[in-house]
Amino acid sequence: MKKLLTFAVLLLTIVWAKAQEDMTTVWETKLGHQIQYAGTSLEGEHSYAASDKEMSLFDNKTGKVIWEKKFSEMAPKLRKIDELIPFWASSTIFLFDRKLGKDQIACINLETGESLWTTDKYQDVDESSITYIDEEDCFAITLKKELVYIKAQTGEELWSTAKFSGVVGQYYFNGADHTLTMVNFKPTALAALFSGFKNQIAKINLKNGEILWENTYIGLAEKKVISRQPIYDLSVSGDKVFLRLNGMQVYDYKTGAKIWSAAYDFTPERVVGKPIGCKVFGVYGAVAAPVIDGQDIYVLDMQSRSKQYVKKYDLNTGKLLWTSPEIKDAKAIPGMSIVDGKVLLQIGGVVEKQYTKTQRSGDQVVTISVIEFENVNPCGIQALNVSDGKLVWESERFRKGITNMITFGGNTIVCSGKALYSLDVATGKEKYEVPVAKGGVGLATQIQPFKDDVIVVVGEKGVSTFNANSGELLNSGKYRTSSLEDRVDNILIMKTDKADIGTFDLNTCKYKDFKARTGAITTLSRDGNFVYVYEKKVVTKLNTL
Repeated sequence: MKKLLTFAVLLLTIVWAKAQEDMTTVWETKLGHQIQYAGTSLEGEHSYAASDKEMSLFDNKTGKVIWEKKFSEMAPKLRKIDELIPFWASSTIFLFDRKLGKDQIACINLETGESLWTTDKYQDVDESSITYIDEEDCFAITLKKELVYIKAQTGEELWSTAKFSGVVGQYYFNGADHTLTMVNFKPTALAALFSGFKNQIAKINLKNGEILWENTYIGLAEKKVISRQPIYDLSVSGDKVFLRLNGMQVYDYKTGAKIWSAAYDFTPERVVGKPIGCKVFGVYGAVAAPVIDGQDIYVLDMQSRSKQYVKKYDLNTGKLLWTSPEIKDAKAIPGMSIVDGKVLLQIGGVVEKQYTKTQRSGDQVVTISVIEFENVNPCGIQALNVSDGKLVWESERFRKGITNMITFGGNTIVCSGKALYSLDVATGKEKYEVPVAKGGVGLATQIQPFKDDVIVVVGEKGVSTFNANSGELLNSGKYRTSSLEDRVDNILIMKTDKADIGTFDLNTCKYKDFKARTGAITTLSRDGNFVYVYEKKVVTKLNTL
């Protein structure tokens, strides 16, 4: 019996050791300076790391340092930097030395570390006030009183205009007539600069800066404060400009006249509380984006806590086809989809928070960027008829909580955090209920689709997968307390508060581990095969497979 017990313990140890396999190191490079800033070119050959006084560029494939220079060598007027902004598509990087009204800006060639141009002409400029126009290799830079347009490689100013306020946001470039159709936005960090700011959508002649037409829009166009993804979408189709922002707004491409609008003002920051001591803060995904189905568009109208509806419009004319019954007391509606003749609504559930906070690491105080998720109540699932907007059914099952709802491969799956539910869309009845505890990774924080019929459960302590058709547990990988960091196809990264990372293969839920120092910067490669880790003076490339 004792031998049998010893064998069982040994077997468990072997299995545990296998589960705890470390990521293999592709290369490790020690730099001659601390790493305070870092950037990985996910589509190119090179990446950089920098302190406030010097910088290195290294080869992604081998880790070999291509150049390492002090900023004072690159641009004699710079002694240190307060901000660093790479523009990979232009192979340039902006360096900022703040000097109380005499800010120095240097534009550096990333490939060589040589200075392209320097200026103190542009003051109070930061990352959020510069837009790179890839099609012309130019920068549109927002200043207090004007917008300037300069050549990226030389710094030559081509034109300036005081008729466009704020920062150039998402845009549509037309090479045939050399124009840019764009929306503006007011970044939080520079809000004080724009006392006369107004929401503006405009078409501009890039040859001379002439505003060809302009109009206003409803809502607040902005980018996420950490990941910098736009939370709106601008597109041109035929003779129409579509702005998807707090609903939909449609303009004539030639004249700028508003054709129709189904938009509203909404402040997502009220949905969840702001963390104490954070400097920048944003809440995202609290309201589902409009859904286009053929020639119809479904829009959530979140006017206020007491006036919330789904509205169906004709996409081409903007004609209102129907308005749903009032959705009462919904603080957030993160999900909306069209499935089998029904409009499915997820009321409440997980929303995204992004913010920065400061923390001490050794003898340094560092600024940490945080992307996390929070559950918002009240919760529920509703189904409306696509034909008339009438309520068909409402599930009481999810009153206590929802992470999210996904529809794929003919299945509609809702997660309560404690269990997975497959719903019959026609009736709202449950096809099955499966406890996520079967996966052994704690409560679910969210679910994701994988392949045609696999549910990925991102848990508090790892990842598990279930068959979407039957609810059967497929695989499970238990990890430390962590949260979702990134995912590319079958590779998913979990990260702990101490910056340790586990890379899971969703085909098996087996993972590889890397114990990083607190505050380490990690970046997953575009193909998901590698992770770059920046810590202290060391850059490490790890294999996720």
